[in-house]
Amino acid sequence: MINTRVAVAIHILALIASKPHEDLPSDYIASSVNTNPVVIRRILGMLKKEGLIRTTAGKAGASLTRPSSEITLLDVFRAVEPKDSLFAVHENPNPHCPVGKGIRSVLDRAFSEAQDALERNLSGETIEDILQDLFAEE
Repeated sequence: MINTRVAVAIHILALIASKPHEDLPSDYIASSVNTNPVVIRRILGMLKKEGLIRTTAGKAGASLTRPSSEITLLDVFRAVEPKDSLFAVHENPNPHCPVGKGIRSVLDRAFSEAQDALERNLSGETIEDILQDLFAEE
């Protein structure tokens, strides 16, 4: 299972985008996400490092560095997920086994195709799309 960092990061960015003229402290964001402010600050740091948000020293809150329509979910995914592949094949399958000797190349191809599909899908959705979907449901 993929961890929840991507979902939390999207939640954070959508919240910031929905209140562009408000300085939202990490406590407020944490209450919306229903998690600890430390988790929020850690993810905010990742988003800042990737250039998706900006913060001001000594001042609560963050702002988007570009319009929400220009921040894709792939941008968010890449900001908060490890840079390795999403999937990994177990180490050292038995090379003398008919399955073990070929499993790595077969799974590498399958996993690569799955990751490509995920990235294509995420690149087609933006934070603005998330906001529109959220407010359409109300």
